[in-house]
Amino acid sequence: MASVQLRRYELPAEDMSAFVDWWHTTLVPVRAAFGFTVVFACADHTGGEFTWAVAHDGDFAAAEATYVTSPERTAALASVPTHTTAQHISMVDQVL
Repeated sequence: MASVQLRRYELPAEDMSAFVDWWHTTLVPVRAAFGFTVVFACADHTGGEFTWAVAHDGDFAAAEATYVTSPERTAALASVPTHTTAQHISMVDQVL
């Protein structure tokens, strides 16, 4: 079974559409190149909250460490249209 990380970001509500577009077209492909798959993603456009889950079938921590230090991730983050005001990130167990 894959390891799953839940990621919840708070950001300015007025920036949500641009962030979602960037996330989908820029960040998701970079994550995929490192063996990650997106389980789901939801945007609360009014409340300014973006929640998503990312999974990895292998050693999540090792893959994450490689991804976080990669030039591909650095390049992707250089084009982010807005910055989060808070991030809540944790490993979770799928129960359904």
